[in-house]
Amino acid sequence: MAMLERAEWYDLARTTNWTPTYVSEAEMFPPEMGDPYGIPVSEWETYDEPYKVTYREYVSIQREKDSGAYSVRSALQRSKYYEKADLAYLSLLKLHYAAIALSEYQTGQACARMARFGRAPGMRNMATFGVLDELRHGQIQLSFAHQLTPLDRQFDWAQQSQRSNNWAAIGGRHPLDDVMMTRDAVTTSIMLNFAFETGLTNVQMIGLSADAANIGDFTFSNLITSIQSDEARHAQIATPLIEILIRNGRKAEAQKSVDIAFWRIWKTFALLTGIPMDYWFPLEKRDQSFKEYMQEFVLVQFERQLKDVGLDLPWYWDHLKHEIDTYHHTQQAGIWSWRHTIWWNPTGGLGAAERGWLEEKYPGWNDTFGRYWDVIIDNVNKGEEEKTYAIGTPAICCMCQQTIATRGGSVWEARVHQKEHKGRRYNFCSPVCEWVFDQEPERYDDFENMNDRLYSGTIDPPTPENLLRYMGIGVISEGGKDAHDYRWATEQIPKLRAAE
Repeated sequence: MAMLERAEWYDLARTTNWTPTYVSEAEMFPPEMGDPYGIPVSEWETYDEPYKVTYREYVSIQREKDSGAYSVRSALQRSKYYEKADLAYLSLLKLHYAAIALSEYQTGQACARMARFGRAPGMRNMATFGVLDELRHGQIQLSFAHQLTPLDRQFDWAQQSQRSNNWAAIGGRHPLDDVMMTRDAVTTSIMLNFAFETGLTNVQMIGLSADAANIGDFTFSNLITSIQSDEARHAQIATPLIEILIRNGRKAEAQKSVDIAFWRIWKTFALLTGIPMDYWFPLEKRDQSFKEYMQEFVLVQFERQLKDVGLDLPWYWDHLKHEIDTYHHTQQAGIWSWRHTIWWNPTGGLGAAERGWLEEKYPGWNDTFGRYWDVIIDNVNKGEEEKTYAIGTPAICCMCQQTIATRGGSVWEARVHQKEHKGRRYNFCSPVCEWVFDQEPERYDDFENMNDRLYSGTIDPPTPENLLRYMGIGVISEGGKDAHDYRWATEQIPKLRAAE
């Protein structure tokens, strides 16, 4: 066998289906876990993964990736790069590691479900490598974050956020639990490998990698490039599954799975990637705007991939295009205003040059989002910092778990979408989040967001101090503050005064 070329033995080696004799087929592969769609076994036998790799090849490649990533880290450590880094950029790292590192272990569990219950042997084979990938991704990111905890205690959230009740962490967990942890093997793969990893991770990994390299953080740039090369491989697990479902009359089910998952993950990645790209990176180090990355990797590439695999654009595509222009700007304003409730230090990041750049990339920004920041800047320069903090808790969407907000100023779009269900009122930020809820209300209807927990007695007493403690602020680390100590605001006061 060792003397043969891979092409001569690969298909034979990974063809591991058999007819069970000690248990029934349904016992070995329960339909609710392996195939709720009733696809014939003969169809699963046609599964042909587009990216083929052997264990020997896999180990060799992964060893090279790890060696490169850890070597770059050691070199950068000696330069004391992070001790001198821009504080807003460090906030990007705090947010990224806390949101992503332990989520990689969740992804490993999702891949393990595919490896155990997938009906296609090629799928099981590739999913097994996916488990190893995600274990590596979790371990390496936890290691990189841990080295920074002596620099700032907020980096410890990489270990703690997914175990906390912080509202930002809950907002990240809710869609990932839905997409990765609670579905059958086929649906999980379509949602995770296709809608998530094929649809959106290029924006996160390639975009942030380019910006990180521009700013001189070759450790982080090399790390996420290393991770993305794995994602590119196991992102393809779902493509043959979708083709099989469509061929067997299940296009509607595949389409709905993609539509739900893509929207759910988009709402998280708009914050995780869009805000840092457009607000936290130094202006001269930005490779492109978040909108330009979304246009390249989603509105062009993912559109083409959807059509190539036989699916349609999600019904809400025009709404998505609108949110690409607006959504992360509203959330930047909200997160900054509630900065004392989170574990990183966001910056307003809105000096005159930055505002000019935003107006160029997002025409109309100054007349809409800029109006909000004008008030903030005026309060900072009057010495009334207390007015820059939001009071109370924000209205939170019952689906995406993020603040319900949109453009103000000259274009007033503030809306809340409400519905009654089983005697309870649900609030949604958009018609798409409401649509996701309506597909499977029993999946979501008993979840309590942070506002619900204040009213239900889960947070008792419901005082501001106890709410912060419940969310881990003052326990794991202190809450956030403006990373640049308002320098972006104080430079603009002459211009605002002249306008008056």
